[in-house]
Amino acid sequence: MVRRIDVTGAGGVSLAAWEFADPPKTGEGDQSPGALLLHGLMGRASHWAGTARWLSERQRAVALDQRGHGQSQKPPEGPYDREAYIQDAEAALVQLDLAPAVVIGHSMGGLTAWQLAARRPDLVRAVIICDMRASALGAASQREWEDWFDAWPTPFATLADVRKWFGEDDPWVERPQPSRGEFYAEVMAERPDGWRPVFDHRQMLVSRATWVYDAHWEELAQVRCPTLVVRGLDGELGRAEAQEMVRVLPRGEYAEIADAGHLVHYDRPEALRSAIEPFLDGVLTS
Repeated sequence: MVRRIDVTGAGGVSLAAWEFADPPKTGEGDQSPGALLLHGLMGRASHWAGTARWLSERQRAVALDQRGHGQSQKPPEGPYDREAYIQDAEAALVQLDLAPAVVIGHSMGGLTAWQLAARRPDLVRAVIICDMRASALGAASQREWEDWFDAWPTPFATLADVRKWFGEDDPWVERPQPSRGEFYAEVMAERPDGWRPVFDHRQMLVSRATWVYDAHWEELAQVRCPTLVVRGLDGELGRAEAQEMVRVLPRGEYAEIADAGHLVHYDRPEALRSAIEPFLDGVLTS
């Protein structure tokens, strides 16, 4: 069962939310929190499909296509700032009646999750942050992304070409990563001239520019609910920074996934589940 639910985000933007399995049947007085899953930059809700399915064994789990992504609206002029993303997630929690929810975010979605938890603790029972840094990345990082987008050989003739380029030929790939190829194949759509991303590169850069230049430690310290910081051993979040994030968090916990990079939920989905489930057990029984 895959079910789309329409959500109205900030400024009236139309957002697509997705359930990938039937939620568990609840008895009278059952107050298990829902779960909202937020993808990262260039991602889409379906990247969380596997995670959402096993989460649905214990609680209602909904993944959101964020503005500019997936099947959600992509307003030409945005906004694509932090405020819009946070308000969209807030709207999803309220309109889908998920709160107080466990909010799980990968990369940029992790930042949105903890910023929302800092602002609206009444809506968030716990946070899981997957491979997102709290430190500023800076102007050089943004320029690298601009150059990287320019290097994409779009349009791709076939999805096999998408998988091969992102999994093997991309200059950012140090060794073959089939899961990375699958990740990017999921965000492509067939056009008359070939396969192109469902998002607009310019909008992605605008979105990234609203958080890449700033550090986000202060908001992290304001998150009072239980928070799990997860990093792939070969991901973008280094061990020292991840452990400092845990130290800054009033109720922080740490998990590390071996043989995983930034796309930890694609690289090692079962290992990620093994890391998340004990944390959720504590949250759902407290």
